[in-house]
Amino acid sequence: MNNEFGLLHVWAQGDWVTRSVFAALLLMSLASWIVIALKALGVVQAKRQAARVESFWHSADMAEGLAKLGNGGNPFRELAIEGREAAAHHRAHRAQLHDALDVSDWISRSLRNSIDATTGRLQSGLAILASVGSTAPFVGLFGTVW
Repeated sequence: MNNEFGLLHVWAQGDWVTRSVFAALLLMSLASWIVIALKALGVVQAKRQAARVESFWHSADMAEGLAKLGNGGNPFRELAIEGREAAAHHRAHRAQLHDALDVSDWISRSLRNSIDATTGRLQSGLAILASVGSTAPFVGLFGTVW
């Protein structure tokens, strides 16, 4: 039986526009699945790292708490280090205008900057999904009409 409705038939009978639309849709699909898989792995890793936070708060001192959070790459560990460094900086320096802030304001500002940096890293790749989601229907419609 001759299969005249399959993708191979479309590829064989299509011109350069049909093939380029097919290739574009295939590339967008692959890019989306790669981002989705990487984000899923990132969520699993973040959940593992978040499970260690409770043990951090039950530590005897900061060094033990940081050890419980694990090695580098843990955003919670980076946040704790940033808070510790902000407090140490505020205690040690009083020569600049930004050091005249209250210690609570200084630490809050430092922690907020760290959280913003971590959020930016976690949101990487979402622009690809947004671009594919907004353009793929039009590319597919163009290919269908062509």
